[in-house]
Amino acid sequence: MSSLYTSVVSALAFPLHERLKGHDSVQIRRQLEQSQWLKPQALAEFQLQRLNALMRDARQHVPFYRQLLAESGIPEKGMSSLEDLQKLPFLTKSVIRANTEAMKSSQARGLARFNTGGSSGEPLIFFIGKERVSHDVAAKWRATRWWGVDIGDPEMVVWGSPIELGKQDRIKAIRDRVLRTELLPAFEMSSAKLDGFIDAIRRRRPRMLFGYPSALSHIARHALDRGVRMDDLGIKVAFVTSERLYDEQRSMISTVFGCPVANGYGGRDAGFIAHECPSGGMHITAEDVIVELIDGQGLPVPLGQAGEIVVTHLATSDFPFIRYKTGDVAVMDDKQCACGRGLPMLKEIQGRSTDFVIAADGTVMHGLALIYVLRDLSGLRSFKVIQHSRSHCEVQLLPEVGFDTLVATERITQQFKLRLGAEVRIDVRVMDEIAPEKSGKFRYIISHAS
Repeated sequence: MSSLYTSVVSALAFPLHERLKGHDSVQIRRQLEQSQWLKPQALAEFQLQRLNALMRDARQHVPFYRQLLAESGIPEKGMSSLEDLQKLPFLTKSVIRANTEAMKSSQARGLARFNTGGSSGEPLIFFIGKERVSHDVAAKWRATRWWGVDIGDPEMVVWGSPIELGKQDRIKAIRDRVLRTELLPAFEMSSAKLDGFIDAIRRRRPRMLFGYPSALSHIARHALDRGVRMDDLGIKVAFVTSERLYDEQRSMISTVFGCPVANGYGGRDAGFIAHECPSGGMHITAEDVIVELIDGQGLPVPLGQAGEIVVTHLATSDFPFIRYKTGDVAVMDDKQCACGRGLPMLKEIQGRSTDFVIAADGTVMHGLALIYVLRDLSGLRSFKVIQHSRSHCEVQLLPEVGFDTLVATERITQQFKLRLGAEVRIDVRVMDEIAPEKSGKFRYIISHAS
């Protein structure tokens, strides 16, 4: 049950804030709360209408797509089915870098410059208009309300993006106070910092948490080690995103904070793609996003098989993202969620393509094949695996007191060689600290092998 303050913020203050910024997020969220109940066929027809509207706009106003669509053979009247999308080439980071200016709509006003962190080795600069921002805000807002919380409820955000942390100006500080949002920087996770985070969360008594799964689980484990209760604060839900959510992270966060964990999936480039509902379904924001799964040859994968996620964002007329290869791997679900929503679902999000490792003989396997070896080691607080090449793998270990480094090194070397190849060099390094990425995210597996 929302408080009177939350109701006022959600119904008045935040809508005013969005209107002043030129966003249509309030109206869009209301529409999304209706369209989420559409049957699959009606939803597909709605997607096709929006797709053809995006194509018409791109053909008229975006130089890059004016030429590409003319060469594709797609008629000006539009596509007859969603499958016609496959007539268009994929949009990649290298294509965007080579055509950045030509991808801007001549009608675009007030484009905001964004970038991805380049964790895959390919940093990207791109642009987002107010239409896209409005739809992303609305999609996240809808998913938040699925869990019985709303904008204006006390929230603790554990985040590391320079975009959020680099603009702590006066206006934003006032906005955060009004929305009752407090930001904890995820860049540094020292013992002293973690003590401060725990104190801040206990003082705030938030209704919801939001952050990287690695950061929230790290705070949860520290509280557990300190013997500090965190399940008596009235936290309703912990939203996690931006990294792969592992089972033990979900368990740790849920147990320590005494609340369910809601997984979210998306990115600055691809948009808000999917969010978990209380019934466990990972629902795609299908009103805004068309998701394709493809194999290594660029062909659609059969239902139930893993494939790379390709996204067409239907609210990107200012800087179109059409058939954008995300580098992420997932499996589509063929079931309908118990919640009754008609939104399609992702069954499994396996992570980035760089979360996979390649054995010396070329065999591709998920990084979990190596992670399971490390999880079994007693007294290991944290770890990171960096595959520099098919012939060289580095393992960073952050041990607890009493950890047997000699035995662990022997076991890691033996088990990794069994998986990667007997000739592969395995370097095991004990660290005083394992730093997160520049964005503040933490990645257990990083592969540079090709």
